[in-house]
Amino acid sequence: MKIRSYSNIKSLLFDNKTVKQTIFKNTFWLAVAEGISRFFTLILLIYVARILGATEYGKFTFALAFVSLLAIFSDFGLSQITTREFSREKEREKEFPAILSLKLFLSLGTLILILIGSFFITANPLIRNMIWILGVYVVINSFFEIVYAFLRARQKMEYEAGAKILQAILLVAFGFFIILNFPSAKNLSYGYLFSSLVLLIFILLFFHFKVCLLSLNWKGDIWKRFLVTSWPLALAGLFYAIYNYIDSAMMGYFGQITQTGWYNAAFKIAKVTLIPAAFISQSFYPVLSKFFKESKEKLQNIWNRQLEIMVVLAIPIMIGGVTLAPRIIDFIYNPSYAPSILAFQILVVMAGIIFLYTPFSQVLIVSDQQKKIFWALLSGAIINVILNLILIPEYSLYGAAIATVITNLLIFFLLFRFTLKFTSIHPFNLRFLLIFIGAVLSSLVMYFVISQPVIYHLHILFSILVGAVVYFVAVFILKSMLKYFNFYQKKNS
Repeated sequence: MKIRSYSNIKSLLFDNKTVKQTIFKNTFWLAVAEGISRFFTLILLIYVARILGATEYGKFTFALAFVSLLAIFSDFGLSQITTREFSREKEREKEFPAILSLKLFLSLGTLILILIGSFFITANPLIRNMIWILGVYVVINSFFEIVYAFLRARQKMEYEAGAKILQAILLVAFGFFIILNFPSAKNLSYGYLFSSLVLLIFILLFFHFKVCLLSLNWKGDIWKRFLVTSWPLALAGLFYAIYNYIDSAMMGYFGQITQTGWYNAAFKIAKVTLIPAAFISQSFYPVLSKFFKESKEKLQNIWNRQLEIMVVLAIPIMIGGVTLAPRIIDFIYNPSYAPSILAFQILVVMAGIIFLYTPFSQVLIVSDQQKKIFWALLSGAIINVILNLILIPEYSLYGAAIATVITNLLIFFLLFRFTLKFTSIHPFNLRFLLIFIGAVLSSLVMYFVISQPVIYHLHILFSILVGAVVYFVAVFILKSMLKYFNFYQKKNS
């Protein structure tokens, strides 16, 4: 689409016209939102870790990990099912009041569960109070997801992007004010809570007056229908939360509070590398859902593009992350966080694996095979808990990181098998193989460049920039050579 005027730019970024344009628009807005929100949040957490120190930071991350573990019950898979069903049949939006009331009921139940669970996970009254405060915070955040699900079904990610940017601004504003004036883990918890309360008021008012009138409808038949469909995703989400947060919760339970701080310092940075995977998957999901009913060929083509993008991003992130880990941790934190370096090198491999298996997870959902995700994540959760019980007492944060990588490898394998067996998708072809080889070769070129002392010892941001430029230039050269080779073959055949 040629951009010749302001109206064309506005149409490109705010209207849904063609499939490619809509995917681009949604990806653009989610990229902007995720980039800004994650960047702001990361800056806040860096200063939190520096000012509070590893032990106090460990208390905060332990409490947040525990409430995040239980927060899955406040959603119960409703968000993904709502997006899927509403994107297929717009008239089903009339059921949203019933879904909203179900969400409210689940949120209250989750708060009660967090309150009870706090008495079993810790005997420290300060940490228990933080769990209560952060419990309200994560439940409110989960409530946002059902609103975002509605907007994703309409493929209006620009609204979601605006809300997430505002959330990041509020969180950073409250967080910095508290951490600079009243520095403590408990006060930081209040900052998180206040920012979410302000955003909740704004989102409810905006949604009610600009998108859809809000109301509650206690229809048991709609509740039952959605819960019957969503329960596999709910349990899958629980198991996903287990292998994401159980390590921090277990280290805290074992009394390794400082190690929890080191581990989460590394984990936060590893999660930043997953930003592209998040907004790419969210942008593709509504289109995949639509084409599942309309055209198997279009579904395959769109899915292929998503997997190819994930491969092109995953491999350099893993290789670059492992190579530059000492510089990254030293730049972001301080020498007291040196134990986080090896943990980050292990966890960045986990991030690459998640990139690769995300398309498989999504196509199972749009193919109504979400129960298979449940079994994959159940297996992962069981293995993760067992590995953590074995490895954390002996190897602490490094054992937790290794357990996370092994868990994700198992999930990848199971999702791949289920996709082959229960969907119409054919994962691999010659084009994919060439893209994979090209990504590996380009990443090796990048590694050779950034590992040179003259590049490695630049400011870390310049080292990353040089690596990214070298990688994508190498990808472009290999792609151009392949096109020339294909053209030459056709010309001489």
